[in-house]
Amino acid sequence: MEQAAQSGQDSSAEAYRPTPPPAWRPRTDPAPLLPDAEPYRVLGTEAAAQADPALLRSLYAHLVRGRRFNAQATALTKQGRLAVYPSSTGQEACEVAAALALEERDWLFPSYRDTLAAVARGLDPVQVLSLLRGDWHNGYDPRAHRVAPLSTPLATQLPHAVGLAHAARLKGDDVVALAIVGDGGTSEGDFHEALNFAAVWQAPVVFLVQNNGFAISVPLAKQSAAPSLAHKAVGYGIPGRLVDGNDALAVHQVLSEALARARTGGGPTLVEAVTYRMEAHTNADDATRYRTDEEVDAWRGHDPIDLLRGELTGRALLDEAAEQRIREDAEAMAADLRERMNGDAELDPAELFTHVFAEPTGQLREQAARLAAELAAGAEVAAAPGDGAGGSGTGADDRGAR
Repeated sequence: MEQAAQSGQDSSAEAYRPTPPPAWRPRTDPAPLLPDAEPYRVLGTEAAAQADPALLRSLYAHLVRGRRFNAQATALTKQGRLAVYPSSTGQEACEVAAALALEERDWLFPSYRDTLAAVARGLDPVQVLSLLRGDWHNGYDPRAHRVAPLSTPLATQLPHAVGLAHAARLKGDDVVALAIVGDGGTSEGDFHEALNFAAVWQAPVVFLVQNNGFAISVPLAKQSAAPSLAHKAVGYGIPGRLVDGNDALAVHQVLSEALARARTGGGPTLVEAVTYRMEAHTNADDATRYRTDEEVDAWRGHDPIDLLRGELTGRALLDEAAEQRIREDAEAMAADLRERMNGDAELDPAELFTHVFAEPTGQLREQAARLAAELAAGAEVAAAPGDGAGGSGTGADDRGAR
């Protein structure tokens, strides 16, 4: 009886280990899709000597400007001029490299933390911060700048990037989309759906994952058991690249290669940039509750600005006068941002209904009319003579006198 039971167990186990049929062949060789064993680096290696000096100086100027932008935007939250700000201090190399690697005709699909990428792309800093300020809809015209709205919901911009890229290819437009997402966004369903569609359609899109160590307070080890996030590309049949996210030159090179590959029909690429979020998740977060000062200090020794400055000064491509001009330019940008954000925005509540549908629905028209009536009534009360409260003067003070 025991032998029969054992035989049944063996038979059952074999039934759950089917072998592929003889005609089965892998559709894709996984070897070329696998990412680098270690994050790819250029700065501090012999390869850095081949870099264009003009590119190095441009990257550095944007990094310094970006660091100052982050500091000023953070200060604006403390002054009540911004509702919230997710700083990208420490991640500037990823965002600057992404913006500079794009051609003018390409599209950028940023997340809410990628304000710096939008500024480096050429957008007005005040317009970029409009969403985080809480006024208007987005602050800038996405079509004019080819920068999609900053996406607050995690990873929802990724399928949009795939759709735009696929549509551009169908139309014959020479356009590539670059979508940026954080490591936390890779745990969302939109991330997987976007990669799958992009791979099947061979859409000209590049995904840049800024792995900054934490999804708010959740470390990467509690999000994924993969060897790296770049390895996730293999499951979709697209190449993955692993790069040092604080090496601006390496990120620019890897993204440029991926964009060129997509532009020439090679399909999508997933790039994981290993970086670190030096500041808290937002100004509303207390990062000391989930990480140590020692960890932060260790990453300060791998600061993207210091790495690039070391390369420039070591090759005599940056002198004191040039660096002073770069810092003065960054200060001028911060002063202009500070001055223009100092006043209260002039808001028109009726704009709530302006861009919901091309043709407003009956429900929207009804809501707009109701809002207009309430605003008109409020204006009449404010204009009425009296004690300033719009009443007859029989308020609490009168009751107290009696």
